[in-house]
Order: sequence, then structure tokens, then C-alpha cells
Amino acid sequence: MQHPLTHVRGFNRTLCATAVAIACFSTSFASAQEQSLVEEGSKLERIEVTARKTTESLQEVPVAITSIGAGELTEKGISVLTEVQQFSPNTTLQTSRGTNSTLTAFIRGVGQQDPLWGYEPGVGIYIDDVYMARPQGAVLDLLDVQRIEVLRGPQGTLYGKNTIGGAVKYVTKEMSGDPQFTAQATLGSYNQQDVKVTGQYPVIEDVVYMGFGYANLSRDGFGTYLQSALPDQDRENYNKDLWAARLTLEVHATDDLFFRFGWDKTEDDSNAKGGYRLLPSLLVDAPVPDSKFDSYTSLPTWNKVELEGYNWLAQYNVNDALELKYIGSHRESYSPTNIDFDNTSLDIFDVPAEYKDENDTHELQANFSGNDFSVVSGVYYYDGESCGNFDAILGFLGRAAFSTPGLTREVSGCNNSESWAVYSQVNYDITEQLSVSVGARYTDEEKSATVNNGLVFYNLYPYSGWFDGYERPAGELVPQVLGRDANGDDVLDSPAVESWSRFTPRVGVEYQMNRDMMFFASYSQGFKSGTFNPRASGPEPGVKPEVVDSFELGMKSDLTDSLRLNATLFSYVHKDRQYIGVEGDSDDPTALQQRLRNAAETEGQGIEIEMTYVATDNLQFDVAYGYIDFDIVKNDAIPPLIGLASTPENTFNFAANYLLDTSWGSFIFNANYYYRDGYLLFETSDLIQQDAYGMVNASVSWESVHGNWFGGLHLKNITDEEYLVGGYDFVTPDPDTGELGPGLGGDTTLIGYYGDPRTVHITVGYRF
Repeated sequence: MQHPLTHVRGFNRTLCATAVAIACFSTSFASAQEQSLVEEGSKLERIEVTARKTTESLQEVPVAITSIGAGELTEKGISVLTEVQQFSPNTTLQTSRGTNSTLTAFIRGVGQQDPLWGYEPGVGIYIDDVYMARPQGAVLDLLDVQRIEVLRGPQGTLYGKNTIGGAVKYVTKEMSGDPQFTAQATLGSYNQQDVKVTGQYPVIEDVVYMGFGYANLSRDGFGTYLQSALPDQDRENYNKDLWAARLTLEVHATDDLFFRFGWDKTEDDSNAKGGYRLLPSLLVDAPVPDSKFDSYTSLPTWNKVELEGYNWLAQYNVNDALELKYIGSHRESYSPTNIDFDNTSLDIFDVPAEYKDENDTHELQANFSGNDFSVVSGVYYYDGESCGNFDAILGFLGRAAFSTPGLTREVSGCNNSESWAVYSQVNYDITEQLSVSVGARYTDEEKSATVNNGLVFYNLYPYSGWFDGYERPAGELVPQVLGRDANGDDVLDSPAVESWSRFTPRVGVEYQMNRDMMFFASYSQGFKSGTFNPRASGPEPGVKPEVVDSFELGMKSDLTDSLRLNATLFSYVHKDRQYIGVEGDSDDPTALQQRLRNAAETEGQGIEIEMTYVATDNLQFDVAYGYIDFDIVKNDAIPPLIGLASTPENTFNFAANYLLDTSWGSFIFNANYYYRDGYLLFETSDLIQQDAYGMVNASVSWESVHGNWFGGLHLKNITDEEYLVGGYDFVTPDPDTGELGPGLGGDTTLIGYYGDPRTVHITVGYRF
């Protein structure tokens, strides 16, 4: 794998040359075609998005954005959010290690890998403009979805904190008011059995509509737990056992007044995911398995992710120019999980954990449209509590070193946030072709945190009944180590409290050269919240927010009635990056000090190109390409940074779609080839890295002449590529030979988690 810093200087010249070439080509081509486009119209689809919180054409929005609609999702058999990464340049959406539902998201190399409570994501996930604050449960199964929008680059003005990499928006279908019902069933590889039911019904004609959706999704494991210290438990690995439900009530009180109330719940009982040992164990008979999806464990294999949320919307059109909107939500989640870091039948590095989250959001928005300008503005409030606990069980090490029944480092605590923000963005037309956009957001946030951290000289599990025989003695707790009183003095019975505020601007210029071509340039800033170290072993201050300053130069163009080309050049500086440094004697687990600091600064630049070519009325080709390069400006992280995590230098997707109309109905054939360059799993280690790989997918979908019956056959990862999406590296390289020896836990813990293997599934459905 080539070092990520190679060719940094040469890239700047390449970037400029590419920008000039695109501009020259587009200008001359569009001028020759302008008149014919007006006369002939366009074969290209008009795609509507809400990236700027108003409905606009994709080609009119000066933002790097990918939108995938409901039809395309169905045709390609895309059923889970992580598959969307293939169609958005410089985007990583992958399932985190240990569970099926926790999301690892990076856009343009910016994100957050560690899902521990207290850490904030770098990519915001939104469901109907409601923010999902935690990565647990963010790997959404797509139910009753209208489209998925991926906004790349900082979205700090309209979307606020924790969108320094970008935002992913999940937009559900609006109701038409007509009675509708759709049922579909799916059978596939590994005994996949899915059922989805959606529909709507007018409770009061033209006034009140009720919508519903339910999904039950199950699949056997891709692999097996080959050894287990516990008898009579489910040994499937990478299985799926999930249900999700949604209810929506819409009230069209008048032509200008609209209300929507929603409820959704997801319960994922899939097993905990066991990792693949990349090295054989030194302590027990646990060789490298034959299958990347086989593992060993000393923990229970059960796992759970529970999500539930309520949301509500009130929208009032005061007049043709002014719209008022209120969006509110309440969300809760609970996730007890079993993660065996070492993946052996020994209790040498087991980490059972619990995550609990609860948050409320309120947003009041005003949208005004005048003759030459428009304004989007609002006030936003967020109140969230994020708590958890984990037990790092080093039982074998404890018995060997301390002559005790075991050894556990327990960490627990809460990291709570209360913030408010006010924002506004103005788009002003200077002339018919030239416009400017100016926006800003002011955010004020206060966080409080407690951390309990200590050693227990036996094997401890998070709560009574987790694991028979290993329960906490009554009244015994590890000490609180992080807390502070109002005078800033360290105490052991109060939370640490700090506050931050941030002004995040955006300035843009757009030039509409003709009706089919727009150029834009922008500067925007975003930030990821300051926070406290959830693994603190003693008093330490909170860290400042991370900040990204980003510059973009882009083009949106329909070069002909059948060729669309959108391109964005970007450059950013990522400052005050938050990293935990491990300080102390790595051979003594009782001496480790994990301190969170603003320890690094990086710079990145790249290009993103998306092209659609409608070759005939029946044949369409799509291309998405992303390139990113970066430099490390400041590197005080311990250990030091060596690259970007989960961020390949090049991403590429080529897709073809063919429509065939017959007397039996319409058939749509589509296939795509997706390529990712090699990438690191961790920014501070190259012990686990994924080589470049390509993936091939193919589908054929069908709809009957009358449109009531439909179906599809979908083949995913046809060449059965094996690719890493997560891992753990607790080993000690020999400084002379480089040979990997035991690390924390006393074993060679070098573990990989993999993406889905080759699968085939068939879907049949009926709608009326």
C-alpha cells in the first residue's frame, strides 16, 4: 500500500489543470448546445433535494451532493444505508466492529471511528431533518424511503455541529392521501427471509392520513463461533435478526396549515459479531480460521440494539413568500453488547458494555422568498444525555500477575450536552446570472461529564444477570475520577462542566452561465463538539471543538440533453483534532493513562466527479469518481498519525442501467463496478490495512404492466471480495525484527471484521 503522503505537491498542479480543463470544455460545449436544448428538451431526470432545507433541483444547489431516489434504491436492491457509499465519491459508510447496527462514517477523510459515549460523530445522520446523535443504530434498514441525500463537506451553517465531514439525510415518503398497501417478501443466501409491509389510509378524506410500515429481517450467519466457553448458545456469527416499525399521522388542517406526527422503533437482536484472528493465539488452541467470518469467544453471543423515537412537524404557509416550520423530536436508545477483543475461548480481553442515550431537539424555521432573494433561518435547541459502561476483563492476565480470580478495568459515566443555535442563510441574485449566498450559525453548548474508572480484582460484568456467576457485590463501585465543582476544583461527587461557543460562516458565489450550467465557489466552516474523555483515569479538562475550514470550486452542468456532468474541487484544513494518547507503561495495564487532547492538524484536497449519460431512451450510464490527498501539519498524537482512517485515495463507481418493455411488464437490468483504493483501519497504525479491491453487483427488477406486481433478483459482491471494515490491534512489534508479539491481554490480538460476502436474493411484492 502506497504511503498516503506520496505525490502531495504534484496533486496541486493536477487539481488546477483539471479545473481549467473542465471549465474550458464545459464552456465551449454548452455554448454550442444551448439553443438546441431549449428546442428539444432534456432526457435527463430532474432530481429534487432539500440540501438547503428548501426543495430545489439538484442542478441548482451549489453543494456537492449525491441523491439516490426510491426507484433507484429498489432497482439496485439497496436495503441498508451502508450500500449508499458506492454511489457517493469520497464516502465511507460501513458497519462498525462488534455489531450490525453501529455506523462508521467518513466523508473526505473526516469522521469518527470510536463509537464510545461522549465522542461526537464527524458526519451527521438525519431522518426527516431530525438529528441522530449517536452511531449506535445508525446503520438504517431502508423502510418506506423516498431518497437518500449525501452532502459532502462541512454543513455547519444549516445543519450545525458534528457535520464537519458532511451529512447523510434519510427522507421518508410523503403521503398522497389515497389508500395504498404494499407487501413484499425476500428470500436469499444464508437463509435470508425478509418481510416488509407499508401503506397509508385516509382517516378523513383530504384532511387526515395515517401511514404505517413494518419490516422483519432475518438471516443466518456468514460464519460460526468455532469455540465458545459457554455451552448451549447460538454460535452464528454475522447473522441478522431485526424488526422495525413506523407510524405517521398527517393532518392537512387547511391549505396553508400542515401537521405531521411520527413514531418509529427498531429492535436488533442479531448476535454480537466475532472478529477474525489474523494471527494464531499464543495461549490457547485458536489458529487463524479458514473463513473470514469464523471466530472464537468466551462471552455470550447475544447482543441488542433498541431504538425508539417520536417526531413532530408543524408547517404554516403565511403567504406565498413566507413559510414557518417547527420540527421537534424525542429519541432513546439502549445497547447492551458483548465484544470479545481477543476472540479466543479465554477471558483475557473481553469487553461487555452498555450504551444508553436520550435526546430532545426543537427547531423553529422561517423560509422567505422574495423577487431577488431568499432566506432560510431558524433557532435550534438540543438536550442530550449519553451514558455507558464497559468492563475490560483481563481475567487470564489477572490470575497470572496478581494471583486473583481475575482482573477487570471498569469504566462508566455520562457525557451530557445542552446546546442552542441560531442560523440564517441569504441567497441574493445580483443579476440574472450572478448570485451570492451568505450564511452563518452561532452555537452555544455546555457539557457535563462524570467518569468512574478503576480496577477490580475479579471478572466483572456490567449488571446482574449478564453472565451467571459474575455479578457485582452489593455496594461496590469503582471510584469517580472526573469531576469538578463550580470553582474549578477537582472533586469526586460533581460532574466536570465546560462550555464552548462557535460562529460558523459560509460564503458562496454562483454563476449561472446559461440555464444548463452553473459554476460555484464557496468557503464554509464546521465544527465537531468539544468533549470530555470518557476513558479518563483522573481529572483532566475537556478538549476544544474540532474545526474544518473548507473551500470548494464546482460546476453543475447538463452539457447536452443526455449528458450531465457535475464536478467539485475541494480543499480543507482540519484543526484541533481530538485524540487519546496512551501514556504510561504498556506492559502494566494498571499504569495506563489515556488522555484526550487536541493533538493534530491535517489538510486535504481532492476532486469529485459525477456523470450521467442517457445513451438511448432505454440505456443509461452513471460514473462517480473521488480523489483525496492529504498532509499532516501538526502531529502531537500518541502514537503519531500516519494516515487517514477508512479513507481510500481513489473511489470509483461505474453503473449501467437498461430498460426493457415487454408484454409481461417492464424489466430493468442494472450492474455496477465499485472500486476502492487501499486504506488504513486506524490513523495511528498500519498493522491492519485493506488492499485495493473492486466489487461487482448486478440486478434485474420487474414491474407488471398494471404496476401492481413487482419483483427483483439481486446479486451482491459477485466475485466474493473479502474486505476489512474494522479491527483491533493489540500487539507489540519487536523493534529489531518487526515480529508481532503479545500486547494488552497477553496474546497476539490482531483482529479483523469484514464486509458482506457474495449474496443472492429475490424479492416479490404486490401493491394496490
